[in-house]
Amino acid sequence: MFLSTFEKQLDAKRRIVAPQEFRAAVAPLDGVFCFPSIEADCIEGGGKALFDRYSALIEEFPIGDPARTALETSIMGGMVQLSFDQAGRITLPENLCEQFGLTDWVTVVGLKDRFQIWPREAFRARWLEQRQAAREVLAQRGLRTTRAAS
Repeated sequence: MFLSTFEKQLDAKRRIVAPQEFRAAVAPLDGVFCFPSIEADCIEGGGKALFDRYSALIEEFPIGDPARTALETSIMGGMVQLSFDQAGRITLPENLCEQFGLTDWVTVVGLKDRFQIWPREAFRARWLEQRQAAREVLAQRGLRTTRAAS
C-alpha cells in the first residue's frame, strides 16, 4: 500500500530515491509502472496490481471501441516499467519530466493502491484544492447521514 507524502530531490540523472514503504509495497516486483496520469498533471505509478487493474478495465471494452483505444493510448502507450537500482532509486524518463515540469524537488504522494509524482509547488496548490474538496464531501456526507437518521 502506498501511504504518506514525501518530498524528494531529483538528481542530475532524473533519479529519486523511492520511499522504502513504496519499495515494499511492490515486492517481489523490483520496480514500478509509471505513466502520465489521466486525472491530473502528474506522473501516476504503482505495482503489478495497478497494472493489472488498468489492464482489466481496458479488456472490458471490445477492440476498436473508441473508449478502449483512448485508455490503451493514454495508459499503456505512456507506461514505462522502472526498476530500482541498488540504492533504491528509480530514474524518471526525460519525456515525463519535461511533460510535467519535474526539474528539482518533487512530491511523491501515496494514494493507497497507486502514487503520484508532482512538481513540489504544483502539489502544494493541488493539496489545498483537494483538502477543500474533501471537506465538502465530508460535510455533504454528514448532511446525508443526519437526514437519514431523522
